[in-house]
Amino acid sequence: MSREYEMAWLEYRNAYRISQNDDWFHSIVLCDENEELRVVREELKIFAEEFFQIKPRFYNKPLKKRKYLLVGRIDALPFELKIDQDVHQEGFILKSVRFKESSILVLAGPSNSSIIYGVYELIKRTILGEDLNQVNLVSNPKLRLRMLNHWDNLDGTIERGYAGNSIFFKDDSIVVSNRTKDYARLLASTGINGIVLNNVNVRKAALKLIEKDYLPKVAKLAHIFNDYGIKIFLSVSFASPIHLGGLNTADPLSSLVAKWWREKAKEIYSYIPNFGGFLVKADSEFNPGPHVYGRNQAQGANVIAKALEPFDGYLIWRAFVYNCMQDWRDQETDRAKAAYEIFKPLDGEFAENAIVQIKYGPMDFQIREPVSPLFGGLEKTNQILELQITQEYTGQQIHLCYLGTLWKEILDFDTYAKGEGSQIKRIIDGTVFGMKNCGMAGVANTGDSVNWTGHDLAQANLWTFGKLAWNPDDSLQHILEEWIKLTFGSEKTLLKNLSHMLMNSRKAYEEYTTPYGLGWMVNPGHHYGPNPEGYEYSHWGTYHRANWEAIGVDRTSKGTKFTQQYHSPWRKVYDDPNSCPEELLLFFHRLRYDYKMKNGKTLLQNIYDLHFKGVEKIEEFVKLWNELSPFIDEKRFTRVKDKLQTQLENAKEWRDAVNTYFYRKTGIPDERGRVIYP
Repeated sequence: MSREYEMAWLEYRNAYRISQNDDWFHSIVLCDENEELRVVREELKIFAEEFFQIKPRFYNKPLKKRKYLLVGRIDALPFELKIDQDVHQEGFILKSVRFKESSILVLAGPSNSSIIYGVYELIKRTILGEDLNQVNLVSNPKLRLRMLNHWDNLDGTIERGYAGNSIFFKDDSIVVSNRTKDYARLLASTGINGIVLNNVNVRKAALKLIEKDYLPKVAKLAHIFNDYGIKIFLSVSFASPIHLGGLNTADPLSSLVAKWWREKAKEIYSYIPNFGGFLVKADSEFNPGPHVYGRNQAQGANVIAKALEPFDGYLIWRAFVYNCMQDWRDQETDRAKAAYEIFKPLDGEFAENAIVQIKYGPMDFQIREPVSPLFGGLEKTNQILELQITQEYTGQQIHLCYLGTLWKEILDFDTYAKGEGSQIKRIIDGTVFGMKNCGMAGVANTGDSVNWTGHDLAQANLWTFGKLAWNPDDSLQHILEEWIKLTFGSEKTLLKNLSHMLMNSRKAYEEYTTPYGLGWMVNPGHHYGPNPEGYEYSHWGTYHRANWEAIGVDRTSKGTKFTQQYHSPWRKVYDDPNSCPEELLLFFHRLRYDYKMKNGKTLLQNIYDLHFKGVEKIEEFVKLWNELSPFIDEKRFTRVKDKLQTQLENAKEWRDAVNTYFYRKTGIPDERGRVIYP
C-alpha cells in the first residue's frame, strides 16, 4: 500500500531480514475468529506479505500440518496451556508447544486487545531473529494506564508540537483517514492503551467536542483505536456546564452542575460505549477551576468523576496548579512547592475513579529537575506520572535528545515513602500504596510529518515511553537495541554508533544549555534558543536569581523549605550542598561562583567547561552519524544529518550565549583561555 508517510519500526519492507521464522506464517489458525480478531488477521497478513513475501492461509480449527501459528483467546484454545504465572486482562502468552503431530506456536490472551499486543511482540521477535521454537513467554503490563496526551487543537495546530500538524483535527473538523488507523497500529505496537485526543487547554471549538455536533466523528475515531486496544479520552473544560449547558455556575457542589455532568456522561457513552473518560486542567494557567467557587481540587474532580463512574470511566485531574502571577521580587513564594501544598492535604479525598496526574518534577519538564515530592506524598490517591515526550524544553525535535535516560532515573527514584524500595515505578504500578488506577502519561511528540516525529531519531522517545509504560523495569539498553534493529537494522556499526549517540544525548543537551538544575534560560513563549534572563523577571515563578556573586534558589530548610516536602533521607541530602547531587545543586542551593565543586574547580569554571564539553559531544555525534551513510537509506540519512548540523550550530549558540552571560555578570574569565565573548 502506497503512503505519503513512513511507518517507523513497522516499515517491514525496510526490515533487516535476519529471521528464519517464515515457516510459522504460512498457515495460521485463528480460534473462534470473530469480527474483533479481524485486526489480528490483518496485522499477521501485512507482516507475512511485506516481510517474508508470502501469502499466509488462515484457518479456524487445528491442522495436521507440521508447523503452524495458532492465535486466539485462552478459553477458545483446543487444548490447555501449561504456564507458571497468571495472565492479566491485557497480558498474553507466546509459547511453542507440541500437539498431536504438530509443532504449534501459540499466541493467546484473555481479551482481543491482549492478543493484539501479543501479535506485535511476535512480529518484533520474528524480525529480530529469535528462535521461536524455544519461546515460552507470559507478558503482563505492569501499569494499568499507559497513555498519550495529545495537545492538538481543532484548527490543526499542536501546542508544543514539533512534527507538523494534527493527525486528528483540521479547520475545526475531525479527520478520519488511513493515517488514523496506522497511528493506532504504531501505538499498539508499543503497548499504549489510552489516548487523549485534544489539548488540555480547551478553547473555542474544542469546548464542543463533547456535543452532538462532534460526537459521531469522535465515535469513529474511538472505534478505530478500540480495534487496537486503545481507549480514547477527551480534555474538557471545568466550566463546560456554563459554556455548553447554559448554567450560570460550574460550582462542583451545585446539584444542577452535578446533574449536567451526569447527563453529559450518559450522552457521550451512548455514542462511545468504550469511552475512557476526561482529562481536566483546572485552576492552572488561566483555565477555570473550583477555586473561584471556594472549593478544593478534590471537590472539583469528584463531581465529574461520579458522573463517569457508572460507565467505568476515569477522571484524570492534572496537579499542575500554581500561582502563575508571581511578583519576581517575592522570594518566599516558591513555584516548586505549589502542587504538594495544594494536593497533599487532600490525600484520600479523591473518588476511586479519579486520578491525579503529576508532572515528573515540581516545575515544568526541564532537562533536570528533582522528582516531584507528591510521589510518595500522596498515599491514598490514584496517580499518573506525566512525562513530556514532545521536546518543549529539550530541543523541540530539532536537537537529538533521547529522554529515556531521564525517565528511567525518575522511575527508579526511591521516595522512601514506606521505607527503602518505594520507587516511583512501584507507586504507579500500585505496589507501594495499593492504589489500582495508576500509570504513566506522555505528552505526545507526533504529528503529520513524514516520519511522525519530525526528527527520525525522536521516534526512539515514543518507542521507549511505550515500552517503559509496559514494563518500567526493562533496561534502556534492551529497549534501544530493539528499536535500532527494527528501525534501521542490525549491522554492528549501526548499533554501536546509534546507541552511543542516543544514550549520551540528554547529558550533552544538559551540558550546553542549563546544567546543575538551573533550567529555563530560554526565549519566552516559544521556549527555543538561549535567553539567560528570558523569564527572570516574569510572573511565572521561574527564577535563577543570578547576580554578580551568586546564582540559584535556596530551597533548603533555611530558604523556601521545599526540601522539607521530601521523605528522609532526601530532606537531609538535599538540604546540604555537600551531599546534594551536583546535577541538582543550583535547584536546591544558592551558591557563590567561587564555590568549590567535588572536582576541585569552581562552580563558574565548571559551567564554562560543561558548555564547551556539550558542544564537543555534538561534534562527535555528527561524526558518528556520517559513519552510518553506507547502512541507511539516503532520505533518512540526509534528514538526520541536517538536524544534527542545525543542532551543532544551536549548541554553539547556547554555549556562547550562556558563557558570555556569566562572564559579563562576574568578570571572571575562563581559566583555560577559550573564547568567551565580552
